[in-house]
Amino acid sequence: MRLPTQLFLLLSVFTILGMSSCVSTKQASYFAETIDTTIIVRNEDTAAVIQKNDILSVYISSLNPEASAVFNAPNSLATSTSTTNGSTSAGGYLVNVDGFIQLPILGNIHAAGLTKKQLKAEITNSILEKKLLLDPIVTIRHLNYEVTVIGEVGKPMVINVPNEKISLLKALGIAGDITVFGKKENVMLIREIEGKRKVKLIDLNSKTFLSSPYYYLQPNDVVYVEANKYKVINANRNQQLLPTILSGLSVVALVITALLRK
Repeated sequence: MRLPTQLFLLLSVFTILGMSSCVSTKQASYFAETIDTTIIVRNEDTAAVIQKNDILSVYISSLNPEASAVFNAPNSLATSTSTTNGSTSAGGYLVNVDGFIQLPILGNIHAAGLTKKQLKAEITNSILEKKLLLDPIVTIRHLNYEVTVIGEVGKPMVINVPNEKISLLKALGIAGDITVFGKKENVMLIREIEGKRKVKLIDLNSKTFLSSPYYYLQPNDVVYVEANKYKVINANRNQQLLPTILSGLSVVALVITALLRK
């Protein structure tokens, strides 16, 4: 009778451990509240606002290539450049601590707090007012568009976004998705705007997220996924059950050894 009793105890230990790690399907899925529907996206301007320390590529062209070339000399550098005023870096223009970029001929242009569209208008108007070019075309891109995903995800990482557009869901997918122990109903988004950090808690189970201004991320956004109560419970319970499991395995080993000797 001793052998069945030992095996029964061992199986009971593993059963309890397995039950403690169970997470409901509702908690493991996205958009639990969403049914078949059409989401109406609000026509809001969610363009990223340029911040201090951003690196921008600014390319100016016109019908006169020779006249336009002088505006683009610094942008042709393929390697990082260091200057006393920090005007260029990585082939682009660094927005300095005062919020300005320094362009050839045009001098200091205020950029921080503007969208790319607004900065484009600012540069275009400056060129036209000084009568430097006819019909100038200004193209601006972020060279350091990055978002960070940390916490209860498969692969916490900093994600470079070359096309300057990424949704929160795509960022989570690149980072290996939220684990079964992550809180999908309480994802924290940290966004810096004009020197102030704004914290927004996002419920990925709510259909309102699909039409919210936080669906798409902005440069330097940080996404933090908090661990749910099940991970904490499992961590504590596993620590408590580990000695019991090890003892059970020792009993099994002794039983197998005794059987083999017969």
